[in-house]
Order: sequence, then structure tokens, then C-alpha cells
Amino acid sequence: MHSRSAPSQKSEVAALRCEYRDARTEKAFLRHHLAMTQAQLRVTFLFCSLFYLSFAVTDVIWVGYGGRTLLLVGARLMVAATALGSLMLLRRYPRSIYITRMVASLVETAGAAGFLLIAALRPNEFSLHSISMSIVITVIYIYIPNRLLYAGAIALPATAGFVALAALLGNLRTAELATMAALLTMANLFGYVAARRYQMLLRDEYSAQTVLKNLSVRDPLTGCYNRRHLHNQLLETEISRAQRYRLSLTVIMCDLDHFKAVNDTYGHHGGDAVLQRFATLLQSMTRDSVDSVVRYGGEEFLLILPETDLAGGELLAERLRQALAAAPVEHDGRRIAVTASFGVASVDFASAPHTAHLNMIAAADDLLYAAKNGGRNRVCVRQLA
Repeated sequence: MHSRSAPSQKSEVAALRCEYRDARTEKAFLRHHLAMTQAQLRVTFLFCSLFYLSFAVTDVIWVGYGGRTLLLVGARLMVAATALGSLMLLRRYPRSIYITRMVASLVETAGAAGFLLIAALRPNEFSLHSISMSIVITVIYIYIPNRLLYAGAIALPATAGFVALAALLGNLRTAELATMAALLTMANLFGYVAARRYQMLLRDEYSAQTVLKNLSVRDPLTGCYNRRHLHNQLLETEISRAQRYRLSLTVIMCDLDHFKAVNDTYGHHGGDAVLQRFATLLQSMTRDSVDSVVRYGGEEFLLILPETDLAGGELLAERLRQALAAAPVEHDGRRIAVTASFGVASVDFASAPHTAHLNMIAAADDLLYAAKNGGRNRVCVRQLA
């Protein structure tokens, strides 16, 4: 798929939730960082498992052997089992954003709930528990990659539950309880600020990478893909996909008629305005995130149309021809009338030989010149066998 969306900028990130306002851009960002996110989750889940299990020794020291100790160990095993089970899900679904988000929230919830149960079963140590609660809050916000909204929705109720338990079971003075609540509130605030800063930096970096990538694969004047990207990746990707699924693939070579005369009459600024208008027309009349528009050279453009047969390609070329001829380009108060010629070549990979695609662009180029020689402002088509 090939999106024409403009590079995402910092202004497009929602300030509070630290996500791109455009859902497609946010999904692309998450997909880009998915492998790194899952790697961080694996490390953090193992750390959480070891953290909870290793402190089982303190349960015996503080509570001794008995039924309460078994409950404490059970709570720790529950958290560890949730983390290890989540590791298995990540291994089974390495490309799923949904599963990645789900297991992050699941482990955060299990960790917070498990710790509250441990605190309730060891009520004489709430001063020490508050230190551990601060660590839990930090892990939820910073060390487990998750939506900032989800992290806050887990950490804040857990904090409120901990303070409520301390008030009911901790036998603390009012001043001690108020101080504990204030410190844990600050831990939430600092955790949110640190996580927000990290998320903003990640998105700033991604936006910069997107801009650089667009500069490397797109023509700066028209915003279309450039010829280098066509031959390095784009064409091969679409041909391989069409072959794999036995689909039709159509290409359209199009060229502005008498473009030299436009430059001679209206200057290069007028020629640039015509090129930009033509590119905008091509992009607006093709399918976003499906079709690809390439500036092939000078005033020549190439359209790549996946899952499109010859009839569909011919129809699109005719619509483009008519739309361009019917709408002169406005430039410096003057109207520049322009037309274009089109060559359409198509391959049906359900029946064509495996090598039928090798001359697709050359065939479309030959058809374009046939349209030029036939009087210009026309469409020539051919089904490649």
C-alpha cells in the first residue's frame, strides 16, 4: 500500500494522550515500532516475574509459614504466570498491534492488583509498601510500553486503592496517610510527564524519518513517487503481489502534449504550474493507498494500478484525458489549455506467462507514442499476453 498523506508533524500529535490525531498515521507509527515495543515488553515481563517471585522470601520473613503465606505466594505466582503467558502470546502474534496493547494492559493490571493483594495481606508494612507502590507506578508508566491513556487508567485507580487500603488497614496517622497519598500522586504525575516526553520524542523522531523518506522517494515539485523508488521497490513489489495472488496489474504511461510550447510561451513557472496541476489530477482520480503515481521523467508520468484490468485502466485514462482537457490551468491570471496522451498496458497474472510483466512499461511507452503519432490527446491500450 502506498499512502499519499503528508509527513506527520509534531503539531499533529494530541498533547494529552501523545498520539497522532490521524488514526492511519498512528497505526503506521505503531507498526514501525512494533518489533522494538515487543522486545521491551519481553524484557519487562521477565523482570516483573523475577521481581514478584524473588520477594516471596520476604513473605516468609514477615508473616511466617501459614495460610496467609500461601495466599501471598499465590498472588505472586498469578502475576508471574500472567507475564509469562503474555510472553507466549507475543511470540505467537509478533505482528499484532492489538495483542501487543492487550498484553501490556493485562500485565499492568495483574501487577497492580497482585501488589494490592500483597499489601492487604501484609498490613503492618504500609510505609515500606508505599516505596514498592512507587516502583509499580513507574513500571506502569515508563517500563511497559502502552498507550498513555491505558497506563493512567490502570495506575490511578491502583494508587487510589492502595491509599484506601492504607487508611483501612495500615493503622497510620492522618499526617502519615496524607503524606503517602501526596507522594504517590507525585509519582503518578512524574510518571506521566516522563512517559509523555518519551512518547513525544518517539513521534518526533518518526516524523523526521518520514520527511526524510519522502524526500528520498518523491519528486519535490509534484509530490509523486520518483523513478528511483519505482525501480528500487515499487514496481517489483506490485508485480510480486499480482503474481502471488494471480491478479491483474495495469500501468498507464501519460505525457503532456506540446509541453515545450507551454514552457516557451508561459515560462518555466507556467510549466511547473501545469505539471503540478496534472500531478494533482492524477493523484485525486486514483485510489489513495492503493494506486501509485510516479513522475517518470520531465512531463511524463506513470500510474501503477493493482487489481485493475485493461478495461478499468482504459476507463481511468479516458476520464483523466477528458478532465485535463476540460479544465485549463490558471497561472498568473492566464488560462493555459493543455492535453495529454495515454498508453495503457495490462497483464492478467491468472492466465499470462510468468514473464509477461517484463515489458509492461516499455509496452505502455510504445502505446503512448502511438497515441502521440495518432494525433495526441487520445488513449491507446493493449492486453499483454
